[in-house]
Order: sequence, then structure tokens, then C-alpha cells
Amino acid sequence: MKFGIIKEGKIPADKRVVFSPSALNKFKTAFSEAELLVESSDIRVFSDESYKEAGFDVVSDVSECDVLFGVKEVPIDQLIPNKTYFFFSHTIKKQPYNKKLLQACIEKNITLIDHETLVDDKNIRLIGFGRYAGIVGAYNTFRAFGIKYELFNLVKAEKLASKKELVERLRKPVMPPIKIVLTGTGKVGMGAKELLDDAGFKMVKINEFLNNDFDEPVYVQLDVQDYYRRIDGKPSSKDDFIQNPNAYESDFEKFAKVAEIVIAGHFYKDGSPKIITKEMLNSPYNEIKVIGDVSCDILGPIDSTLRSSTIEDPFYGYYPRENKEVPLDHPAAITIMAVDNLPCELPKDASEGFGEMFLENVIPAFFNGDKDQILKRGTICENGKLTERFSYLEDYIK
Repeated sequence: MKFGIIKEGKIPADKRVVFSPSALNKFKTAFSEAELLVESSDIRVFSDESYKEAGFDVVSDVSECDVLFGVKEVPIDQLIPNKTYFFFSHTIKKQPYNKKLLQACIEKNITLIDHETLVDDKNIRLIGFGRYAGIVGAYNTFRAFGIKYELFNLVKAEKLASKKELVERLRKPVMPPIKIVLTGTGKVGMGAKELLDDAGFKMVKINEFLNNDFDEPVYVQLDVQDYYRRIDGKPSSKDDFIQNPNAYESDFEKFAKVAEIVIAGHFYKDGSPKIITKEMLNSPYNEIKVIGDVSCDILGPIDSTLRSSTIEDPFYGYYPRENKEVPLDHPAAITIMAVDNLPCELPKDASEGFGEMFLENVIPAFFNGDKDQILKRGTICENGKLTERFSYLEDYIK
């Protein structure tokens, strides 16, 4: 079987790749029968030369490959018929902007496997860039805080080479004794926690956070049962929330009264109640000055996330009294960071971590008959039609 690494074709350019040269070496070592080709790219974080030095053929045409690996959506005119593709298609939530992409995959008899749909038998995602979204998102949130109060000016994450450099930069400024709320305990939340811990921020318990003063910056990490409560007053739990989100309401206001910064890496599903409302942010008791919405659900659980922002222009102001966007220097503005492609700012680390997960959790399925049905569960379409698991997209493609 021939596998190919494709050049990213989506604009703006994405420097990430599924397999770094070292990961591709591990692939070849573990499965010597696999043939591996790399499509030449002048944008990839790893140069063509680095793949050649690792012993791989770099080519201008990967049409002889059976399976093709990419990161972002493949432009329709670049899709090769009758191939198996892996990439983030952004179609499984019926995103209107990619409707034609899924239609094209069906018309071209492409087997499409989305990185997001690669799950185990408990429906837990096997791979993703969430950890790096959390790391970069936390860094960007502190960068926003420093700029807002003219305390320090951290260099953009995209100018730095690794997480280690982000940590080193974040350690340099003298931080005031601020309180930081971090929501989420998944890959995004734990990525943000990793950066906070490595940069020397102290984690405290909820009661301490709410009731004590500190002479150093501190943070608290919250899961759903900490910032939601059951409307009927019964005990809350994460499992119960996942099953009955409409039985819950936000319990975040007590944190909004004491925290200056929120880094949001929360769990959210359709039908979930809001977490941070415009009423909370407009309250005279609100202390929140900066919100880094790493999860970036537009018009979702955080009312201040009016739109996504970009790596080039990552921050905007939010005026809670009128629930609208305002300039950053507006005297009553809360600064919002809502970049929706954060891992792109740390492409080398993100690619290396992604490749390791892919090698461990996905590639073996090609050589063991897909005994755990990893590929089967992840396949959106094949043989010119949607698979049964994704048949709910039928009305979307029509």
C-alpha cells in the first residue's frame, strides 16, 4: 500500500503536517511493507530536504498513492478521484461553507476519513491538535492582558519555535496578583494547564480562589460540574450534564466576581446552557478583563465571543452594556481572544505531537484488518455514498 503526505492547498497556508520526518521514519520502521511518498511543499514547517535526508522520496505528483494524508480541507480541484483521504473536512456539523467539498468527495468516489471522526469504541477522539490549541491559547490570553494594561508585550506565538520558548517568554514579565479561571479538563484544557504550570502559575482550590486574596497570580481549573448547576438543585455531575444539558444553568457568576482572566477550554454540545452571559459581564460586580476563548464556539456558551479572530489580528473589544464589538482601547471594553486555528502558531510541535498520536492509534488499523474498526467508524463516505454512521448528512449534501 502506498501512502502520501500532501501539500496543504487551503489558503491561508497552513504549515502543519500529519507526519514529521522522524514520525515518518517510525512509520516505515514499524510497517516496512508500506511505501511512503511526500509531495513537495514550500510552506510546510519541515522542508523537502529534511524528508530527503530521512530517506523519503519527495515528488511533485502523489496520484500513484492509495492513501493521502493532509491537515486542512483539500481544495475541490485538487482532489484525486478514487483515493482515500484523511483531513479535517469540517462537514460533520453540516457546515455550509464545506457542503460542496463533501459533495465532490462523493462524486469523485473518494473515501473520506476525517481526523475528527477517528474515535474509539466509546466515541472518544483518538487524535487532534487540542493540546496545542490550549498551549497557544493560554499564551495569547496573557499576551492580550499585557497589551491591555501596557504591562508587557509578549512576542506573537507564531514568531517562536516551540512550547519551550513560549514558557520562557511567559516567565519573564512580573505578573500582578491576578486570578485566572481555566475551564475544561480535556485536551484543550490540559494543554492550557500545562503552559500555566510550566510558567510557574500556582493552582489553587475553588474555595481558596473564591474567598482568599493572594500576593501572586493563581489559577483554578473547572470542569462542567463546577460552572454549571442543576436547575432543580439536585447534585450535578459531568455524566448527568452530558445526558441532560437542558436540566442545567450557569453557576459561573461567582467566578466572574473575582477573576480578571478567563481561559476557556470547556466542553460544549448543542443544547447546553450558556456559561458566561452578557448579564454577568455587564454586572457592576464583574471583574473579568480578558477572555481567551480557546474553544471558540461562535454565538455559543460565551456571549462575548461574537466572532472568531485571526492569528494576524487576534484580539477585539467587547462592550457588555450593548453586547457589541468595540475597539480594543474602549474604556469599558473586555478584551477577547478567539483565534480558531491556534495550533497553526506552533506548527512544529503540533505536527510532531499529532504524528505520534496518529502512529499509535490509527496507522496499525491498515495492517491488522481494522480489527478495532477505527477506520470504519471514521469513514464519512465511500463507494460514492455516505456511510451509515454519517447518513444524517444526506439532507446536507442534497
